[in-house]
Amino acid sequence: MKLILIVLVVGLLAWKFSPELQSWAEARLSSTQRTSTVVTAPKSVSAPVKCDGRKYCSQMTSCAEAKNFLQNCPGMEMDGDNDGIPCESQWCR
Repeated sequence: MKLILIVLVVGLLAWKFSPELQSWAEARLSSTQRTSTVVTAPKSVSAPVKCDGRKYCSQMTSCAEAKNFLQNCPGMEMDGDNDGIPCESQWCR
């Protein structure tokens, strides 16, 4: 029991007084929060699209992929309200 208490106290002191540890913890928290958010790549970074016959949101794997297909392939069925944002209820929220 004493060992657990000592480890806990040392951990709390390290947390309180170590900026590197706080930065690491904040980065971990931030990356955990990002996993639940859809992040889209800028247009200049997006890979070339191979128009392979997919045209529905259910066939896409990300918002970036859906945007790429919408911009580069004819006959897409991913932008029901024609606002330029595809798959709004599935990928691009």
